[in-house]
Amino acid sequence: MKIREATGNDFERIWPIFEEIVRAGETYAYPMDISKDEAKGLWIDYPRKTFVFEDDDGIMGTYYIKSNQSGPGQHVCNCGYMVSSKARGKGIATQMCEHSQLQALELGYKAMQFNFVASTNEVAVRLWKKLGFEIVGRLPKAFSHPNKGFVDALVMYKWLSI
Repeated sequence: MKIREATGNDFERIWPIFEEIVRAGETYAYPMDISKDEAKGLWIDYPRKTFVFEDDDGIMGTYYIKSNQSGPGQHVCNCGYMVSSKARGKGIATQMCEHSQLQALELGYKAMQFNFVASTNEVAVRLWKKLGFEIVGRLPKAFSHPNKGFVDALVMYKWLSI
């Protein structure tokens, strides 16, 4: 198993993971009918870097890292993580988040912020807390969950720099 920087060619193998997660509409605030080209722009082209987690079966997970804001906020990064449904529960998200924090420091970021974590995504919230992120904000009824209706979105933050 390894984590490596993704290339544009990797998106063909990332797309099934991305599509499954986004079409479900339970965790990401992307349009559920997003096109493959739009998804590639959001996940590969726009971020500063994108990584894949691979094993012998192929790409099991992926994450991106980008600046959360420009100018005076450019020292804070934002990341998004996706794990294939067949690979969940194996610690891949933990490994990718730990890797992303090291990457963030190497890229000169001082902090990491998750802007819009669906409060119903309890597995992710629990993991981010375990990895040192704090809930610093709650946006009431900001996420429209396909089954649970309007639920809160959380802002989670971690200062990385020593």
